[in-house]
Amino acid sequence: MFAKIKEIENRYLDLETYLGNPEVLKDQKAYQKYAKEHSQLSPIISLFRQYKAAQDEIEENKSLLDDADPEMRKLAKEEIEALRSSMEELENKLRILLLPKDPNDEKNTLLEIRAGTGGDEAALFAADLFRMYCHYAELKSWKTEILSQNSTGIGGFKEVIILVSGDRVYSRLKYESGVHRVQRVPETETQGRIHTSAVTVAVLPEAEEIDVEINPDDLRIDVYRSSGHGGQHVNTTDSAVRITHLPSGLVVTCQDEKSQHKNKAKAMKVLLSRLLDLEQSQQQSKISEERRNMVGSGDRSERIRTYNFPQGRVTDHRIGLTLYKLEDVLQGELDLVIDPLITHFQTESLKKSGDN
Repeated sequence: MFAKIKEIENRYLDLETYLGNPEVLKDQKAYQKYAKEHSQLSPIISLFRQYKAAQDEIEENKSLLDDADPEMRKLAKEEIEALRSSMEELENKLRILLLPKDPNDEKNTLLEIRAGTGGDEAALFAADLFRMYCHYAELKSWKTEILSQNSTGIGGFKEVIILVSGDRVYSRLKYESGVHRVQRVPETETQGRIHTSAVTVAVLPEAEEIDVEINPDDLRIDVYRSSGHGGQHVNTTDSAVRITHLPSGLVVTCQDEKSQHKNKAKAMKVLLSRLLDLEQSQQQSKISEERRNMVGSGDRSERIRTYNFPQGRVTDHRIGLTLYKLEDVLQGELDLVIDPLITHFQTESLKKSGDN
């Protein structure tokens, strides 16, 4: 591990030299490339230097173990023990930083929230999850944009797709992919019985055009009159867009905007991300071990979490985590669940990297 870190440190020093070169400063593209790499390596170098400083302090304290003053020997021994404990912690953090990176972690994210079993109650819970993710995005200073929605007349969503943009969005939201189950008494339930409903959340990294190549001949684009809420203008204009990707059979529709061009742009954004997700799932060998473990078989029907309203409880079934903080989680305090998930998957990855 430390031989690899030494290579990284040499690269880091080279990058510092490049960034101080006036010729590089003139080339903005090269400068941004080097600056980004320098920024990515900085956390590793910072921890490594802390590790080396602790190592040097231990050597200094060792010389005091033979001191004539017994109090000084005692202090030196305590200091060495504390420093060794600190080094162990730093080494563990370094191993985590050296784990293979998910290539999608830096990307923005499309969240596709769909009502599953449970009818109107599932649609209402889909709206609850939509608000939960919007609150979480707000706490993280991320931006959200609705790309497509199919709402019910009682405030729920049959389906809603949102784009979440910001710093390392996918690195945190990727753990939300799967089936979210809710247990509560619906407002329409007269006998107070608890109902169980389900909502599916799909998390896709936003695809850039360079990520996915699409032959225009492979697309069939249909325009038609929008339906549903939106007033007279929506119903009398051919602004809705349906894009069919013929080779894969993927179909994306968008009718939220009054402009046909805006609907087409949003539909293409969704299509690109679904194609990227499809391509990556078909090429599992190119996705990191951590990502493969996270999505399991790739079947999004796997139940990942239960929200129990009568008990105020949230349970994540993948790691056996139970929190009696349902209201906090629904208000966007998702780090209460996501942080333990990240720790779990990192620990599993460390075990596997140690076995290899």
